[in-house]
Amino acid sequence: MDKNKAKICEWCEGKTAHEDQSNVYWELPDGTRAIQISNVPGMSCSHCGMEYQEEAVINEIEDQLMLINTNLIDKVITYTDLMELPRLLKKNYFRY
Repeated sequence: MDKNKAKICEWCEGKTAHEDQSNVYWELPDGTRAIQISNVPGMSCSHCGMEYQEEAVINEIEDQLMLINTNLIDKVITYTDLMELPRLLKKNYFRY
């Protein structure tokens, strides 16, 4: 992760976004509760102040949450620990 290399911000389109990590809150697919996922790869824009995750990271999280036993997750989990949980299926067959 190169925090010094500026990229185009998806929100303001300025060349002031850089890679970062943040904490996010995610509702589980079954809707029973929300969890905090810490140290999630994302982008941060020094111009508009927006912090966001790129579509690929969002899809990785959503797929992982669909494919694991979510009862194994406490209220807070790191992104790395979430992605390392064993999957019940190889892939999300609902993503076309």
